[in-house]
Amino acid sequence: MNTEQTRLKDASWKHWGPYVSDRQWGTVREDYSANGDAWNYITHDMARSKAYRWSEEGIAGICDDQQYLCFAIALWNKKDPIIKERYFGLTNPEGNHGEDVKELYYYLDSTPTHSYMKMLYKYPQQAYPYERLKTVNAQRSRNEPEFELIDTGIFEHDEYFDVFVEYAKNTCDDILIKITVHNRAGVDAPINVLPTVWFRNTWAWGRHVSVPSISVDSPKAIGLYSKNIGEYWLMADGNPEWLFCDNETNTKRLYNFDNGKPYPKDGINDHLVHGSPTVNPQQKGTKAAANYDLVIPARKSVELHLRLTKNPANNFSDFDSIFDTRVKEADEFYADVQQGVPNPETAMVQRQAFAGMLWSKQFYNYNVFQWLNGDPDQPKPPAERFKMRNYDWQHLTAREIISMPDKWEYPWFAAWDLSFHCLPLAKVDSDFAKQQLILLTREWYMHPNGQLPAYEWAMGDTNPPVHAMATWNVYKIDKLANGGKGDLFFLETVFHKLMLNFTWWVNRKDSAGNNIFEGGFLGLDNIGVFDRNAPLPTGGYMEQADGTSWMAMYSLNLMRIAIELATVNKTYEEIGVKFFDHFMYIAGAMSSMGDSKDGLWDEEDGFFYDGLELPDGTTQRLKVRSVVGLIPMFAVEVLEAEDVLNSPIFNQRFKWFYDNRPDLADQISRLNESNADGKRLVSLLRGHRMKMLLKHMLDEGEFLSDYGIRSVSKYHLDNPFRIMAGGKEFSVKYLPAESDSGLFGGNSNWRGPIWLPMNYLIIESLERFYQYYGDEFKVECPTGSGIFMNLKDIADEIRKRLSGIFRKNKDGQRPVFGTNTKIQTDPAFADHILFHEYFDGDTGKGLGASHQTGWTGLIVNSLNLSLHPDA
Repeated sequence: MNTEQTRLKDASWKHWGPYVSDRQWGTVREDYSANGDAWNYITHDMARSKAYRWSEEGIAGICDDQQYLCFAIALWNKKDPIIKERYFGLTNPEGNHGEDVKELYYYLDSTPTHSYMKMLYKYPQQAYPYERLKTVNAQRSRNEPEFELIDTGIFEHDEYFDVFVEYAKNTCDDILIKITVHNRAGVDAPINVLPTVWFRNTWAWGRHVSVPSISVDSPKAIGLYSKNIGEYWLMADGNPEWLFCDNETNTKRLYNFDNGKPYPKDGINDHLVHGSPTVNPQQKGTKAAANYDLVIPARKSVELHLRLTKNPANNFSDFDSIFDTRVKEADEFYADVQQGVPNPETAMVQRQAFAGMLWSKQFYNYNVFQWLNGDPDQPKPPAERFKMRNYDWQHLTAREIISMPDKWEYPWFAAWDLSFHCLPLAKVDSDFAKQQLILLTREWYMHPNGQLPAYEWAMGDTNPPVHAMATWNVYKIDKLANGGKGDLFFLETVFHKLMLNFTWWVNRKDSAGNNIFEGGFLGLDNIGVFDRNAPLPTGGYMEQADGTSWMAMYSLNLMRIAIELATVNKTYEEIGVKFFDHFMYIAGAMSSMGDSKDGLWDEEDGFFYDGLELPDGTTQRLKVRSVVGLIPMFAVEVLEAEDVLNSPIFNQRFKWFYDNRPDLADQISRLNESNADGKRLVSLLRGHRMKMLLKHMLDEGEFLSDYGIRSVSKYHLDNPFRIMAGGKEFSVKYLPAESDSGLFGGNSNWRGPIWLPMNYLIIESLERFYQYYGDEFKVECPTGSGIFMNLKDIADEIRKRLSGIFRKNKDGQRPVFGTNTKIQTDPAFADHILFHEYFDGDTGKGLGASHQTGWTGLIVNSLNLSLHPDA
């Protein structure tokens, strides 16, 4: 084991990490309004003056795992109207495609214990164009691209600072901080660099009486004391000016009420920018900054050293040697992780993907009962709140480190996102991945009725049931890493809770009790014709190809876990058979529902469609060729010979279905036929339907892009699907980039772009089919090319196309960057990667949330040597 792998066995090394959010303003947690308008209850402009109730935000921020003490950087170019303490972005109503951060920052490196971390923030030297970003985006329609910071031209003459922030832990509570500020301009430039430390406000709400303190200890150090975490010191090399204020709300600025706090949260800002007497002359408070007032020479850099430590005897004599050691250890760790990665270019992209995953951990604090009822020392919240969001989730009490989708755009956990996060995370820290999967099934998260919480904007939304898939795959990754010894305790722990969740699905989402599931939203936002969370304009209800297929997949996932648990406890064999039965009945229902014997399968088109059950009892297929129709492919499992032959219960049940329900058994692919290796295939797709689906999926005029599988077929570019309902036309058209529909939120888009999670599941499914069919089953890829590939080669081809989003092409361009010349060619930009929420279906350009390494971190699975023989 290398040094970092050894550290992973000691939980104390994770006591400190990048657990500070990129945005706390505009979140549900901080919204105490009567109308639920979280974006306007605390705005970006208010954020510098408002003490938060639940969590904190910052640039390159770190904190302890309960976020009592925080550290982050602040900057001021002497031209901005405010110091840069937090990232700026547009709210959901302000952006032409919803909320969007308008900054350039990159997560470049991190070990899983955060013994070493590195990130980069690009800070303009000219006044930051806050108003221009708002105005231009407000003028743009949904059909136009977003107006980004790079589009303002503010970086064109290199008038900006590259601010690199690095952390290296000497011990779990002794953290070295290096801030390197590069002046990229051709002239000298001034800047205030303000490494800032503060205590989260836990005392103003009437629940905790102890107030922590920060005060000067010496010219080069300040002392920090809290009853919760004891005593720390922040040491600063050089001769900064220490500035102090309190992490208290500036009520005078926000509410025109003087609360008697002369040195509020924005005191350092007002002192620097306006010369106000808002820093404490006694040099004490609950927030402090080391003010380095610098002039950086043209094209030169300045390096600042700080140390956050529990040992006041420490100094900077060992600073460089500790940093060098931690960087070397990080390199050794990733050398082991990345064995077989083809070249330094590909390894760099993958390592940055891991870095984004690890930097996206966040302290998440949300007690719904307290949030609804308010705090003793604060005004009572409006009664209307009990009729709005999350009132029926009052058991939920979150106070953990959680992997976030994007700490600015989505700074709250999302259940189905989190399942995908755990797959790449398991490759570097399987214990953390397992802990995350267990977390959402704990009694203080999972609803008493068995539902998993979706996310704070609507805990009761329905997300696809992918938790079992992630649990099984993380178990396998962990088992392989441990020499074939699986963590059965983890598997069994999650399995029992997922059985409760499965029952919730059966009881709540199968309204007719016929094994057809109307899950509603199911995470795919506006991919359909109608908002599936709302009553249909046609009346009636929808039979969802994706909802029913997800449940078929869920059944097989639980069956497979039960088979594994049965290796040590035979009781699980019967439970596994129960989920096999569920799968059989769901498969039968999916094939027979509606007024056609084919159910949701359209034989003429060779595709699955949602069915619209109308009030008069007739059924209409909604012929939208989208990823919804590919999801039946995900319900596939391969049973090994020992799984079947060693289980009389399974063999008897297989035989029973063939003897008594051949109508169901005939729907299942190769259930009663073993291949040459004794494997059996359990799938919704027989070979004929599989080939017809793949014909569409592998057609470059439909789903197959140069950069992966699109979410809607390009067929709908010239042939939009249209339907009349209630005197209004509804339609779905292929849109490779941003959607023109606001059907489900301003930033929702599944009408054409490429999404990593769907591509991941497609690849995984193809590989499982290959385990059974082997090299004999071949399909034309791309469709019409005359080239026939087996299913593993097709999976590899999709991987190769996905990785092509990030890797340089033959012209030296990264498609993810789009057409911006500076980002593509400038050495200070070209090797810093952003992992976006989704990607243009035609060009591969990154779109949506720009730091959603969460599920886009799945790209690490596509950056492998065997998939890039030309690399």
